[in-house]
Amino acid sequence: MINSSYPLLDVLIDPELLRELTLADWNELIPQARHALLLGRLHALIVQHDLSDALPKQPLNHTLSAYLASEKQRASTLWEVVKLGRALNSLDVPVILLKGGAYIQAELSLSNGRLLSDIDILVPREKLDDIEKGLHSRGWRSSKKDDYDDRYYREWMHEIPPLKHITRGSFLDVHHTILPPTAKYKPAPEKLMAAVREVNPGVCTLAPVDMVIHSATHLFHEGDFDHGLRDIFDLHGLLIHFGENESGFWDELAPRAIELDLIHPLYYALHYCSLIVGTEIPKKVITQVKHGEPNMFMSKVMDGLFMRALRPDHPSCDLPFTGLARWLLYIRSHYLRMPLHLLIPHLTRKAWKRRFAETVEQPKVGDTPIMQKNKTSGWRFWVR
Repeated sequence: MINSSYPLLDVLIDPELLRELTLADWNELIPQARHALLLGRLHALIVQHDLSDALPKQPLNHTLSAYLASEKQRASTLWEVVKLGRALNSLDVPVILLKGGAYIQAELSLSNGRLLSDIDILVPREKLDDIEKGLHSRGWRSSKKDDYDDRYYREWMHEIPPLKHITRGSFLDVHHTILPPTAKYKPAPEKLMAAVREVNPGVCTLAPVDMVIHSATHLFHEGDFDHGLRDIFDLHGLLIHFGENESGFWDELAPRAIELDLIHPLYYALHYCSLIVGTEIPKKVITQVKHGEPNMFMSKVMDGLFMRALRPDHPSCDLPFTGLARWLLYIRSHYLRMPLHLLIPHLTRKAWKRRFAETVEQPKVGDTPIMQKNKTSGWRFWVR
């Protein structure tokens, strides 16, 4: 049975339901999938289930276009990894890929049709200066020009300011751990790096249990849920793949999360994968992750928040108070990331900058000449 207002979740769980869709249903489904960055993955499922000939050509043009874009990005990502290997291996540092780049490099099926916004790598903190200089010499430049933002990343975050290549235009996030040093939970990055798997010479991914734990930590400690449903399906795909193909995976998962001080995000990951997608999780593991469960009152509160925020950021998917839920989780993410004496000034500054940016009215086509204040270049004159 298709949910007429939220068909995306139904068809991702059971692609055979695509046969039942009317063109009106597709008009709901395609924008939802596009906003969730799941349109390419939807096409991969259509091909996997041999449904192409049974579906209307008009919507298939949209899914195919997204899939081809993801395939082009896959090729670009693999080439960027080659370039990164040449830069880092000269410093005797392996390329340890995180998230989407790791899924592509490891050729996991969940990477089929998946889009990513940047490449994330994990490096030893003690070699960070040499690594940054090496990347700089090969065309990678910081995308943060504001002194405060630069200091924010270098003193309080788990990564240096994001880098952009001056010719290829690709983005790179260089992490030295997976949570900020100021965060409530403090996983030891050396434990993650000690357990990596080499998938190609000089190129590694995290161990299977660590890939799941990191994906869970990233989703449930961040305040941006625009692509939350995609990340839930990433977790679902990781759990299914490693549960079927990695001996001892389920036995190692919860103990490893406890060892890394990350049992709380793992609890949320397993809870919402089961609740939203129906992921089958062994009862023993469910019992083990109960250590990360909040009390009964907070469990109900968090369900109310996450079950709203993890839907696609599209008006057709909104429930009452969805905006409030996303805002509260945004504040929560910063609270988990920084102590109050740093958090309050930081959020105040961000709110002030955002308000200032919103007051800078952009010129409209056909407007008469206007003069406005621009935060980077002083007074700017606009003409027709």
